[in-house]
Amino acid sequence: MSFNCFLRIFSGFALFVVSVYTKPPNIVFMVADDLGWNDVGFHNPDMITPNIDNLAYEGVILNQSYVQPVCTPSRNAFMSGVYPFKAGLQHLVIAPPQATCAPTNRTFLSQYLKNLGYATHALGKWHLGLCKWECTPTYRGFDSFYGFYNGKETYYNRTILGGMDFRDNKDPVLPDVSQYSTYIYAKRAKEIIEKHDKNEPLFMYFPFQSVHAPIEVPVSYENMYSEIKNEGRRKYSGMVTAMDDLVGNVTAALKDTGMYDDTLFVFTADNGGWIPYHGNNYPLRGGKTTVYEGGTRAAAFITGAGLVKKGYTYNGMMHAVDWMPTILSAAGGKPVDTDLDGIDQWESLRTGAPSKRTEFIYNLDDENPPACGHAAIRVGDYKLIEGYPGPDQGWYKPETVSGEKPDTGSSIQIQQTNVFGRQLFNLKDDPNEHKDLSLTHRDIADQLSKRMAEYHAQMVPANYPAATIASDPDNYNGFWSPGWC
Repeated sequence: MSFNCFLRIFSGFALFVVSVYTKPPNIVFMVADDLGWNDVGFHNPDMITPNIDNLAYEGVILNQSYVQPVCTPSRNAFMSGVYPFKAGLQHLVIAPPQATCAPTNRTFLSQYLKNLGYATHALGKWHLGLCKWECTPTYRGFDSFYGFYNGKETYYNRTILGGMDFRDNKDPVLPDVSQYSTYIYAKRAKEIIEKHDKNEPLFMYFPFQSVHAPIEVPVSYENMYSEIKNEGRRKYSGMVTAMDDLVGNVTAALKDTGMYDDTLFVFTADNGGWIPYHGNNYPLRGGKTTVYEGGTRAAAFITGAGLVKKGYTYNGMMHAVDWMPTILSAAGGKPVDTDLDGIDQWESLRTGAPSKRTEFIYNLDDENPPACGHAAIRVGDYKLIEGYPGPDQGWYKPETVSGEKPDTGSSIQIQQTNVFGRQLFNLKDDPNEHKDLSLTHRDIADQLSKRMAEYHAQMVPANYPAATIASDPDNYNGFWSPGWC
């Protein structure tokens, strides 16, 4: 054997060994609650979000990344890779006294990653059910949980509907009520990162409390937007910057421990900004609780370890259900379940290749009324909405412009005329949904309607039970607690 031949064989073997034994990336999956399209600096220079912006510009800004119109359905899609209408979670969100949760027969992303050797930690808002322990984070693949089970709570007192809601793993606790929540989460995130064994990969799922109502923020953040006349928008903007500081604390801890360069970051909103609570999605139409783009097209990016092409905006189509198989693929794994709606988009996001997704469902909800939109589908450039699209159907400029509350009543006539009708938009030519083509392009509308009917045949009834007194926090020393379903 010649020496050159030996070198080629040895080099190939060395590359094989490196590829086999390379540690998977750390993964930080951040979900911003009720964050509007127009509420981040990389979309709106009036917003002070330097930490989020730096991550976004270093990586890949996702221009067409879609989520569900409200919280619970999006979170279940992130974790399970399955459309909410197949999980019974298509109607509104899980309320504190409801005896339901995300289906436990589905394997969550956290469980897959744990099986791959990841240390798994969740901090923040769960909102996937709490009525029994099997619904909660430490039973769904997380080594630890620090946060609250329900959909919202106060930022200081940690309460909702007369009950306290905060857990350190399974233990009910009440962190310092003088401390704003971003501060306590930053402290715990730093502790987790500093104590992490670097010989194993880290998965940190961080669904922020911010910036969901109630509108509360330290005055120092509010004062950063003194030019905004509207008090609600001024405070909300401060909440966004407080969340940005939390992101900065996480990235700083990763840098201090030498873990930053080996970390993949995913950032996404769970739905659009909520118009009555000062979120803003302009120039997109609508907001949270609608199937318009303002309610479902998320401010999102991916950045960090494993990406080959960086520093650009990706226009490929992405949906919430794709994150589970995509993140799992980045970690070197593959879902066992073969009936997922999610598509592994890792190669596309990693290299900038075309998206593998060509269509998706915004929502399918047969409940009456379908509070967050009855039915909508996108196929290619076209989007069809059938029936009621949800409230807040207009185009709302930031309240910095007028200093007044958004005119959420301006679209009453639109709501009345389209409750039973359909709307068709070409999102390539009309991304802000101004021109309804349903009458001039009936053939396309009919094709999309037929395709949506095929999805509808797979729908399971919404699991939306009535409230039960058994959930009363007074039965559990004042805390919202599992054990009543």
